[in-house]
Formats: sequence, C-alpha cells, structure tokens
Amino acid sequence: MKFLLEVTVDEGKLAQDPAGELGRILRYWGGNLRHYALEPGDGAPVHDSDYREVGSWRVTAS
Repeated sequence: MKFLLEVTVDEGKLAQDPAGELGRILRYWGGNLRHYALEPGDGAPVHDSDYREVGSWRVTAS
C-alpha cells in the first residue's frame, strides 16, 4: 500500500511561502488522517490557507 500526496507549489499561497504552506498542509492532514481507514481508494483534496484546492492525497495498492 502507498500513501501519495501531490501538491502544486508554483502558484498562490504555496508560491509565496512554500515551506510554511506545506508545513500547514502536513500538520492538518497528519491530524486528520485518523478519520480515514487508510485503505486503497481513500483520499481527499488538499487546500491551501486560502481554501483553494492545490492537490490531493490518496491511498493506493502497491
């Protein structure tokens, strides 16, 4: 099984402060993952601090 996180970092808040925004995204989803079974097929969109969709995470079979 794989956990995949894809985030576009070349526009919006992520372009202005990539380390800060990625850190915020990782903290948020790190705490939120307990609400998922983390089985293949699970996933959700990822948003920046302006609540714009900037990517997604998903769980896949290996």
